[in-house]
Amino acid sequence: MNNFPTIGILGGGQLAQMLALDGYPLGFRFVFFDPTADACAGLVGELMVADYDNEIALEEFAKKCDYVTYDFENIPVSTAEFVAKRSQIFPHPKVLEIAQDRLTEKLLFQGLDIPVGEFYAVESYSELVFAAKSIENDGFLKTRRLGYDGKGQYRITQQTDLKELWKRIDGGSFILEKGIDFQREISVIVTRNSQGECYFYPMCENKHKNGILTTTLVPAKVSKASEKAYAYAKEIANKLSYVGVLVVEMFETQQGLLINEIAPRVHNSGHWSIEGAVTSQFENHLRAGLELEIGDTSMSQGFSAMVNWIGEIPNVALHTKEKGIHWHIYGKEDRPGRKVGHSTVVADNAQELHTKVVKLAKLLGSNIK
Repeated sequence: MNNFPTIGILGGGQLAQMLALDGYPLGFRFVFFDPTADACAGLVGELMVADYDNEIALEEFAKKCDYVTYDFENIPVSTAEFVAKRSQIFPHPKVLEIAQDRLTEKLLFQGLDIPVGEFYAVESYSELVFAAKSIENDGFLKTRRLGYDGKGQYRITQQTDLKELWKRIDGGSFILEKGIDFQREISVIVTRNSQGECYFYPMCENKHKNGILTTTLVPAKVSKASEKAYAYAKEIANKLSYVGVLVVEMFETQQGLLINEIAPRVHNSGHWSIEGAVTSQFENHLRAGLELEIGDTSMSQGFSAMVNWIGEIPNVALHTKEKGIHWHIYGKEDRPGRKVGHSTVVADNAQELHTKVVKLAKLLGSNIK
């Protein structure tokens, strides 16, 4: 590796932006590839604007890069494979292929004997009727591909008119998941290098609203399932021969853990690590991909939290400075349901964290408790 490697990132959103911000102090250089001219990563580095199927532009992009990674998992696999023939890429495009399809993902978990909730593949109205009856009309119909942050998801209840729903969504490939009565959602963030060594961040507890992550608290309270959660994440990472940061989301129920999904990239529930960990998830993702020593994943203080800003940047962000509360503005235009920034909070103990999060909530005008 030369002294100042150039890292290409497919996708130019806030994750690419934060990867670059944590990579610059290490001497790395960055170039982003995104179809959108106002992609927010362009604020911190070179942005190449072209469609993901533009092979001429991709060829030029690959020539600029010593290494390539991803901003999100819905980059076309064909794009990743094209770049992989011309530059070192991590994680492997095969991982994207699995993570992009909810059915393939669930089958991966089943193949490892890792517990998942009840689910059915749905590609016709008759299959939808059968699947809905099998789960007693209590679940979520999800697109197999491209759904995230609550998009492409439809609640199924006893009152749902299945025929009208199928007509409205105009068919396609779906998965129907039975509703899960869970006590909490947790995520395990693991960094794995090419030698197969795994390094874990403290477990995260996540809270959602309308399918969008709103708050992450770290460390999550230890439970009987905690040890298994780390073991499952490690098993998945090893099966995928993963390189970089991988996030595994799980539901904790009275009966035990159920795996929800994986994110083959840095993840929203790991944003707390920017100020809350000795080495952030962003830096360690780069370190793993470039075969450098993985940084310390322990917490810089005893407790941390992350609060997403959904839809609009709060007015207080630029005008308020509170000890232990940090502001991150992505440079995106306000839009309903869009993640435009986040706050991170660090504290020495649980009570202090609670006090700071409640104070943050008041500053943001929200009702976080």
